[in-house]
Amino acid sequence: MKRKHIYLIIIGFFLLAILIVWFSIKPSNDRIWSLDQQILPYSTMGGELVNISNIRNFTYYNTSLYYPSYYNSTYNLSQLNSLWYIVEPFSEWQGSAHTFLSFGFDDDYLAVSVEIRKEIGEQFSAIKGLFKRYEIMYVLGDEKDLVKLRSNYRNDSVYIYPVNTTQENIHLIFIDVLNKVNKLYSSPEFYNTISNTCTTNIAEHANNIKPGRIPFNFAILAPGYSDKVAYDLGIINTTLPYEQIRKHYQINEQAIEFANDPNFSQRIRDFD
Repeated sequence: MKRKHIYLIIIGFFLLAILIVWFSIKPSNDRIWSLDQQILPYSTMGGELVNISNIRNFTYYNTSLYYPSYYNSTYNLSQLNSLWYIVEPFSEWQGSAHTFLSFGFDDDYLAVSVEIRKEIGEQFSAIKGLFKRYEIMYVLGDEKDLVKLRSNYRNDSVYIYPVNTTQENIHLIFIDVLNKVNKLYSSPEFYNTISNTCTTNIAEHANNIKPGRIPFNFAILAPGYSDKVAYDLGIINTTLPYEQIRKHYQINEQAIEFANDPNFSQRIRDFD
């Protein structure tokens, strides 16, 4: 047998071994999780009423010191009348950001953040995120937790855009999100930096309701640009030039001013 053929056989066995190891790695809900991501939410539905358990509402003293708290709540779909797209740009590299949603039930808001589910001591790495290193989770939380953590304690810029869509679509997206929440409660998935992120999941929920509403775009991989794509697609307000819209919907000043206001969610939406 020629040496070249021997090398090809060795390479073939090596690749086969890699594939065997790769497919043997399974996601799990049973690990030693970081305190802020130990508890998964879930929901039950009955007619117009949706019961959600384990809504996160931590009290923060700084980014690493907090008092854990969760609550359960029942939401009436007839009161679900707004959807908000939230962007938190990062400074690590141009285009990086976290994106999430918030659903408005009259004056009550439920935020939904798709995140890696960190084990104790883990830090996020985009490279590691390609190699089955993190599970993914949906954090359902009060905006006094999920928004204020980012604006007031991480001191990141936060933009909250009202989404232009019908109430029917908002209901369908909300139910689609809860279906994924319940699926992850029993069937964990791996995060993937390209295919299973905060922004790809938001796009998937939108496209599940209206196929093709959010076509593939580089901004899905670089979500710091995703609000510009949403603007170009007419998903958010387009009555002013984009830069003015972005400035209009930045909520940091309100979040700091009304940090302890019981009506925090309403106050940060005082855009006038």
